[in-house]
Amino acid sequence: MHIPVIALTVILAAVFLSTAVPKLAGQAEMRRRMDHLGVSPGLTRVLGVLELAAVAGLLLGLLWAPLGIAAAVGLALQMVGAVVYHARAKDPAPMTLTPVIFAVAAVALVVLHVLKG
Repeated sequence: MHIPVIALTVILAAVFLSTAVPKLAGQAEMRRRMDHLGVSPGLTRVLGVLELAAVAGLLLGLLWAPLGIAAAVGLALQMVGAVVYHARAKDPAPMTLTPVIFAVAAVALVVLHVLKG
């Protein structure tokens, strides 16, 4: 089970690094998306910091599983929040399902860590 843990960790880390950096940098396109969802610039930065911390936790979780589990649970919870914001903004189903998919992937990583342990 070691290879699936590594693969899913790297995929999630890459995805969330690619979303954290634009949030922290205040990239115009990300700012527009977050405005559409009703997320303030301050909360956007907090989300970026949380995602960056989760990336570090996921990667360090390859060395110490409890940290990877905690990071994956945190990401899953953040994605549940994202689903709520997308639903409130009345976004189309594919837009709302994207965070659902990443929440499921994060939960799958938790399960893989537990089964590996």
